[in-house]
Order: sequence, then C-alpha cells, then structure tokens
Amino acid sequence: MSEPESIQQEKEKQSPDRLGTMKIGKLLLEFSIPAIISMIFNSLYNVVDTAFLGHAVGDVGIAVTTLALPVMTILMGFSMLAGQGGNALTAIQLGEGRKDLAEKTLGNSATLLIGISILVALAAAFFINPLLVLLGTPADLFAPTQAFVQIICFGFIFQSLGMGLNNFLRTAGKPTLALYTMVFGTTMCIVLNYVFVMMFGWGVEGSAVATILGQACGMVPVVWYFVFNKNAAFKLRLSCMAPDVRLMGKILSLGLASFVMQVAATAVTVVLNQLLSIYGAQDPLGAEGALAAIGAANKAIMFAIMPVIGLIMGSQPIIGYNYGARQWQRVLDTVKWASVWATGMMIFFWVLVHVIPGPIIGIFGISGDLEQFAITVLKLDTLVLPIVGFQIVGSSYFQSSGQPLKSAILEMTRQVIYLIPLYIIFPMVLPVFGVSSLVSIVLAVPTADTLAFVTTVFFVVREVKKLRRLRDDADDAVRTVAARL
Repeated sequence: MSEPESIQQEKEKQSPDRLGTMKIGKLLLEFSIPAIISMIFNSLYNVVDTAFLGHAVGDVGIAVTTLALPVMTILMGFSMLAGQGGNALTAIQLGEGRKDLAEKTLGNSATLLIGISILVALAAAFFINPLLVLLGTPADLFAPTQAFVQIICFGFIFQSLGMGLNNFLRTAGKPTLALYTMVFGTTMCIVLNYVFVMMFGWGVEGSAVATILGQACGMVPVVWYFVFNKNAAFKLRLSCMAPDVRLMGKILSLGLASFVMQVAATAVTVVLNQLLSIYGAQDPLGAEGALAAIGAANKAIMFAIMPVIGLIMGSQPIIGYNYGARQWQRVLDTVKWASVWATGMMIFFWVLVHVIPGPIIGIFGISGDLEQFAITVLKLDTLVLPIVGFQIVGSSYFQSSGQPLKSAILEMTRQVIYLIPLYIIFPMVLPVFGVSSLVSIVLAVPTADTLAFVTTVFFVVREVKKLRRLRDDADDAVRTVAARL
C-alpha cells in the first residue's frame, strides 16, 4: 500500500463520520474508556490536594480543601458551560455535515472560556471575603482557605481552556489524546504537590500552586492540537473566535445542564457546610471534625461518580452526531448501553464501599475517632448508589440531543429540588426518633437519589417513545420511496 493511501486510511479511521457508521458498543468503548480514565484523573485534583494536605498539615488541611471544594466544583461548571455546551452543538453540526459552523462553534467556545476565566479572577480579587462567609468558613480556617481559593481562581484560565476544549477532542475523533492530556496534567499535579507540600513545606499555598500548574500542563497539548495540527478534524481559528451573540447563546444554553449540575452541587455543599458547622458544634466531633469526616466521604463518592461522568462525555458526541443525522435507532442504542454500563459502575463501587470502607477513608488521612464516623457516612451516602448511574445518563442525554431545559430540570431535581430541603428538614425531624443530627443530614442523600431516579425514569420513558416513533416514521418513509421506485 502506498504511503498516501495509508495516510488517507488513517484519516478515515479518525474521522468524526464514523460516529454514524461504527457499531455503538465499539464506539462507546473507544470514546468512553479514555473519557472515564480522564475524569478519574481530573477528579484527583481535589483528592490529591486533600491527601497531601491531610498527611502534611492534618485535619486543618482536609477542612480547607473541603471548604474549597464548592469553589472548585463551580469552576469546573464554568469550563463545562462553554466546553460541553459547545461540544454538544459541534457534534450535532458535524452530523448535519456543517464543518464550517462547527469550527465557528469551537472558536466562540474558546472566547467564552477565556472571558469567563477573567471574570473569575476579578471575582476572587474583590469578593473573596463574602464568598468565604457564604461557604461557612470558621474563623480559624479563614486565612488558609482564602489563600487556597484565590490561587485556584487566579489560575483558572488553565483549567478553563484545558478542560473546556478537551471535550472537543472526542468529537474530533481523538478520545485517546483527550485522555493523555488529562493524565499528564493530573500527574504533574501529584508530582508538584509532593515537591511543594511534602518537600518544601509550603502547605496550603503550595498545594494550590501545584494544582494550577498541573492544569496548565494539561491545557498546552489541547490548544496545540486545535491550532497547529494540520490533520485536526476541525481547527481553532482566530477568525472563528469573533463573538457571535446568537451562537454563544446556543452554546451556553446547551451547556446549561452541566453548569446547573455543578452549581447545584456547590449550593448543596454550601448548605451542607453551614449545617455541619451548626450541628457539628453541638456534637462531640466538633464542627472541624464533622467537616473533615463528611468531606472525606463525599470526596470518595465524587471520585466514584466521575467515571460515569466520563461515560456520558464519551457518549455525548455519539448521541449528538446521530441525533443530528436523524439515525434514531443508533441514538436509542447509545442511551441503552450507556445506562447499562453506568449502572454496572455504580454497583461495583457500592460493593467496594461495603467491603473495604476503611482503606477508602484512610486515603484522606482520616484516623482515630473520626474514622468510624466517616465510614458510617460513606456507607449511608451510598445506600442506593446503583440507581444513580441511570439518573446521570438520563439527564445528560437531553443535553447531548439539544434539549437543554429538560436536562437542566433533571440536574436540579436531585440536588436543588430534593436534597437541599431534605438536608434542612431531616436534622429537625429524625432526632425525635433517636437519630443523631449529623446522621440525619447524611440520610438525606439516599432519599434524594431515590426521588431523582423516579423523576428521571418518567422523562426518559417519554423520550424513548418519541424516538421509537421517529424511527418508525423514518422507516415507513424509506419503504414508501422504495415501493415507488
């Protein structure tokens, strides 16, 4: 085979067009496994900070990263707002055969990501104190938390561009490159955390600097690919970065569900931190102990959910492309297999939690009196974890198919509509039945998960019926045309 033919074959293998032709199972494996691994590595940023600070600084370090988690969560939401929103729109546009518009969407997404990072840095400079008060930061943790949060926010542009544009690599047919860039960034974060925190003793500030430098390392190859790689399926061009208000509106509307998910998670954490400060102070564990123990358990659960987030990130371009190409059966098959795999992942972690909870909690430096309580929290939080995977897949489907309102509603059900009210109500009601206030707060999680699952089933069943109807109508039209010929 001649070299030009070999190069052409490789281009066809990497082309986004295969999203509409290859077997769904094979595509999901190719796109989701790298995304799952990359999300695991991405979730390690806060986990790494917590682990190093927990061992180097103690409970104070764990409490600081717990208080900073809402900020890091909402920052991830900002990168998803333009990144996943733009990527979902790009996948649909490529399915419709509109590459020029896909490049314009990529350019405007990059412009949004840069603009958002500038606003975040300004907010951290001028509104940091009210933010820390809102997070429920105790007076003795105010200074280290302020230092950590400000450094993370000032360096957000690295995460914004790196994680935001990383989404487009999968739609461009480069899921493995998306993985490599994420792994490289997280690995550098671990190395730099060890150097700055364990060797140099820079504490909280050193961990924050290590985090943003690690994110910078992950950003460079992503931007390089879209700007300089001649074989890129679509490119990041300066001319396409000129703001188009209508296009930006579409990008933001499709990214709304991802952003709502992160904002809702932040709101939940803020409410939780406030409640833990109140009820923890009334408990022998104390506010700092409650924050550290429940914070460690929540980080472990976040780490478990990240693979499912990776799965839906891998399925997003497949759903979007085939939805745009009106290949309804392929859309149905993708949703089906994504749901099965997500449920399997959650069952695996549920078993893990109930077999070796101690070593999981021990990763975060929790020991002594706090360890047993943290293990109890972890087990209660994950009571109905196997059904959470379907809920995440169901809500993300509507984003991938260009239905942002439904997706945003489903993202809000678990955390805003159900979980926050239950967080407030349960510690006021359940202690009457002999349940402690802190355990009552924890029990709100599996209750909210169950209610959100039921709501998602209702939405998805209606959507499946619609897709089957569209598929049948399309098949009837094809048969009618064939009969006339």
